[in-house]
Amino acid sequence: MTIPLFFSPCPNDTFCFHAMVNGLIDTEGLSFEPHLEDVEQLNLRVLHQHPAVCKISYQLLPEIVRRYRMLPCGSALGFGSGPLLVAREPLQEISAQTRIAIPGIHTTAAFLLKFAYPQAINTVSLLFSDISQAVLQGDVEAGVLIHEGRFVYQQQGLQLVTDLGLYWEQGTGLPIPLGGIAVSRELPDAEQEKIARILHRSICYAREQPQAGKAYIRQHAQEMEEEVIRKHIELFVNDYTLDIGKTGRMAVEALCKKQGNQTDAWLSDLFVPLML
Repeated sequence: MTIPLFFSPCPNDTFCFHAMVNGLIDTEGLSFEPHLEDVEQLNLRVLHQHPAVCKISYQLLPEIVRRYRMLPCGSALGFGSGPLLVAREPLQEISAQTRIAIPGIHTTAAFLLKFAYPQAINTVSLLFSDISQAVLQGDVEAGVLIHEGRFVYQQQGLQLVTDLGLYWEQGTGLPIPLGGIAVSRELPDAEQEKIARILHRSICYAREQPQAGKAYIRQHAQEMEEEVIRKHIELFVNDYTLDIGKTGRMAVEALCKKQGNQTDAWLSDLFVPLML
């Protein structure tokens, strides 16, 4: 059985999925057909095309929960890893007129901007890798950076306005739930659990043999420097990636409730159990 698998080309995802898509571990009879897309493209794909397994932003979760559960592994979730609001010049204030670039309206980054600045309503969605340049050119007054942008903005001449992840952490005491792996409820429970085991196995393989997937990660990392790739993986792949655990689940629940969604009715069934 071949399962289409949708995830981003970012180093944390290619690091985690490399072993399972290339058959380097026991996949329990399954094979996977990888499709790599930008995070907002993935969000839109889940909303409109309903693939079996797909990376999503956790901000999207309340909209898709009737169709999807979440795998307990593969999440980008942790402390000190949130999006950054940057500008070319110091900003005295963020008003309703401040034009801000975001990496997509369905991203957790967009939610965290509104969480910190409810008045920030003049947003424009751009591909995440285009945001820095838009700020530098003056197309927008500020931009929300994710992925590798958070590592290089100072070299590009941009200034930090707010660490949106830190704002979340200080307000909730919880790690930042950026994104996770959604699996269709149409798949039998046994298949969902099998995919969770395989992904867990793939992440373990990557952590034990970090050089094994280096060429695969490099292939999809575009122009990213080796040092930035290393920092990216170290920041976004952690123990929560291997198993989201109780604290991670609390963070996801908090994010949904901050959006005004009461999660109690479905939270107990949200995550596929990790049956190792």
